[in-house]
Amino acid sequence: MSMLASPPAISPARLHKLVTSQPDPLLALGLVNVTSPTTTPHPATLHSLLLRLARRRDHLPHALALLRRLPDPPSPRLLLPVLLAVLRLRRPPQLFLSTFNSLFVSGPSPLPLHPQLLLRLLSVLSSTASHFLSALHLLRLVSSRLPIPAPLVLASHNLLIEAAARYGHVAVSLSLFHRLRSLNVSPNADTYRILTQLLCRKAQVRTAATLLDEMLHRGIPADPLAYTTVLNALCRKKQLREAYRLLCLMRGRGVPPDIVHYNTIIVGMCREGRPLDACKVVGDMVESGCKPNAATYATLVNGLCVSGLYEKAEAYLVDMVGKGLVPHFSVFHSVIKGCCAVGKVKEAAQIMSLMLDLGVVPHVESWSSVIRCVCNDEDCIEAVLLQMVTGKRRGSSTISRSTLK
Repeated sequence: MSMLASPPAISPARLHKLVTSQPDPLLALGLVNVTSPTTTPHPATLHSLLLRLARRRDHLPHALALLRRLPDPPSPRLLLPVLLAVLRLRRPPQLFLSTFNSLFVSGPSPLPLHPQLLLRLLSVLSSTASHFLSALHLLRLVSSRLPIPAPLVLASHNLLIEAAARYGHVAVSLSLFHRLRSLNVSPNADTYRILTQLLCRKAQVRTAATLLDEMLHRGIPADPLAYTTVLNALCRKKQLREAYRLLCLMRGRGVPPDIVHYNTIIVGMCREGRPLDACKVVGDMVESGCKPNAATYATLVNGLCVSGLYEKAEAYLVDMVGKGLVPHFSVFHSVIKGCCAVGKVKEAAQIMSLMLDLGVVPHVESWSSVIRCVCNDEDCIEAVLLQMVTGKRRGSSTISRSTLK
């Protein structure tokens, strides 16, 4: 009985060229099988062949068999393209899940699951709404059948909680949140931040505030962004008292309010026509060592002008300039227009002069408001406006002299 002769040995580079030039992936696989006794294929050869086999459903068993024949466990860089190719077959998601199950869970020789591979697969699946359900099934399969460490459980659940929040699925996000507890894994600050943002978007502010209290009781370091989200939601629901109460509680919870938290409350109070309460918040802000910025003063000045409190608006504007902050021209315009509306032409002229000294270009409406207060004769308005435009500094002094007559 004659023995079959062994195939001649060829170099891995030659084998790679033969395999990649073969249009039929099954014939290319046959070349690898025939030369396997004498030639070890290059990893790039197996990589390209695996991808070609995984692109067709009827070739998928050959791809999985080739994976198990590899001398070393395949790396995530090799497994990820193969699994994504299966996902792109436009078949029901059960094919992808069964492929994953046969590779890592219940196959004859399960492969080790790399943490980055799991997170990448969940990220790809949850990036589209049509595959989000598959991501949930994959997470349930992995967490119930494989011994994965607690940090990976938390990271994978946070990823899907954020995806569910992106699609507006409040019930799914809360279900994943409660499932962490059943797995004896504690949520972290990112988990609570994602949930509070979702609940606030869905106008469930009380539930979001309850989550902040739960963070405190669990000893989890508070996330300042989560407090900003809840404060903004309370202000938009016109619950200013509750918002200010939460702001006062923050310091006792180890989260000193910063400029963003204070500005959120100030904006909410000015929006609801309560600028005097906003002035008190600015006072608390200064006492706590937090310096107001340009946005703080701009919001406060505009809010005071809307309520007709022009003297206080002018005082805060001067205080703002005295601290080296240059207001936007719209802030100047609000005070100038308000002073002109109540006949305080001298104060409007002084603010215009201050505006020019700072190099801020006035709006045409600012010029028009001051000129109409100074000039009683309509024919004079055009001449004075031309004089101010051609010589801003000279024009501002002209306004001041006219107002003193």
